Amino acid sequence: MFIMISNWQQTKVKDPVEKRMAETFKEAAMSITITTLTDVLGFYIGLMSEFRSVQAFCLYTSTSIIFCYIYNILFFGSALALNGRREQGNRHWLTCCKLSTQAPEGKSLAYRLCCVGGDYDKETGAEKQQPIAHFFRSYYGPFLTKSWTKVCVMLLYVGYLAGAIYGCLHLEQGIDMRDLAADDSYVVNYYDDDRKFFSRYGPNVMVLVTEEFPYWNKNSRSELNHCMKKLHNLTFVNPKLSVSWLDSYLQFAENKGLNLDNENVFMENLSSFLLFYPEFKLDVNITGGKINASRFFVQTLDISNASMEIMMFNELRKTAQSCSEAKLLVFHPLFIYLDQYSVIVTGTIQNVGFTTAVMLVISLLLIPNPVCSLWVTFSIGSVVTGVTGFMALWGVNLDSISMIILVVCIGFTVDFSAHISYAFVSSKKLTAKERVVDALFSLGYPVLQGAASTIIGVLVLATSKNHIFRTFFKIMFLYHFHPSVFDPTVLQFNQS
Repeated sequence: MFIMISNWQQTKVKDPVEKRMAETFKEAAMSITITTLTDVLGFYIGLMSEFRSVQAFCLYTSTSIIFCYIYNILFFGSALALNGRREQGNRHWLTCCKLSTQAPEGKSLAYRLCCVGGDYDKETGAEKQQPIAHFFRSYYGPFLTKSWTKVCVMLLYVGYLAGAIYGCLHLEQGIDMRDLAADDSYVVNYYDDDRKFFSRYGPNVMVLVTEEFPYWNKNSRSELNHCMKKLHNLTFVNPKLSVSWLDSYLQFAENKGLNLDNENVFMENLSSFLLFYPEFKLDVNITGGKINASRFFVQTLDISNASMEIMMFNELRKTAQSCSEAKLLVFHPLFIYLDQYSVIVTGTIQNVGFTTAVMLVISLLLIPNPVCSLWVTFSIGSVVTGVTGFMALWGVNLDSISMIILVVCIGFTVDFSAHISYAFVSSKKLTAKERVVDALFSLGYPVLQGAASTIIGVLVLATSKNHIFRTFFKIMFLYHFHPSVFDPTVLQFNQS
């Protein structure tokens, strides 16, 4: 909308509305079509993600962007045309009543704004230049085209990229469970107290035998014990704190003088054992006189952060899968979150790679300059690297939440650079410096408006009590503060 309004303001106010609309869409339609296509395709690529939450978000967002695009070229375009009719008839901006074209002497600014028809630049025939647009053309553009400024921008960008790469190398995976609750939730106090008083004790992990197993067979029992021993030998497992209904049953049988190597004796006395030790009642599933499944517990120790939780999860699962004697499954409610980290890095890289490739193809098709299209694609990689690196330095880990927000940024990275690049290659100015200034004059203010409106929209999330919303703010903030001055500087070097 900001781009369409900017192009509308540069048309001649005395021209027919049809011609003004044609001029507006000629300049704006291709630019917003490029960014819409790249955004939509970028989000649809997110449907390839392993995570259902990311898939649902990408489907919703891409469809929303399509509706926004249709709204802009149809409804908003129609609103511009109606506004052109109003301007043509010299009518009031609110009441649409006819107004005089000149203000009487001595009238206030408010009177001239509300009770007099619109003014325009008699030399250009267009609306008077916006102060910020004038700043971009008369000050910022010429300043950015100076040789020493370009060198400083490149040095600034190299420093930015170095910091981002450093952050990427220190990016951590995982989410603290306390971050899933609001700051004032009792859950936060629980996790804080648990960390304060019981920090040495990690998750009490369930080990399930998921199929029928001959527990009464001495050799089979020995093989199962061998599998459990491998779990107990892991550095973060304390076998003394582990719980086994089978070991307790064997001790119970020994005290009673029972021979559990016999199937009938084993099954007949199991009910008595479970009545005597009801704490094991839920650990054995018996149907039709057969043990369909059972479970044991291993106690982990010294699991102090998300990285150690991931290591613990991988080691336990790997050890359980290596047991050929019995079909074992390890589980803890925390594993629901840890399971995602086996694919989150590859999934993120896959999304970034596919999205970048699609955006390159779209840019090559719609931006009439292949080299500029390559720089737009490079800008995408630059933004993703910068956002990922500095979010790590800001204390944001890579998890399903930050991955969703990164997908948003991947979809939006092309917006700023594509708008500026298209305006640059479409400019009729002769030199590269003049074309940069012209591109900044045409689209610098709308791009600034778009960025500022987004930042203002997410600024309220900075004070949210929820970690998820604060993470959204941090990543969107980093995305919009990527050094975009690099793009017009590169365009100048490209043309030189």
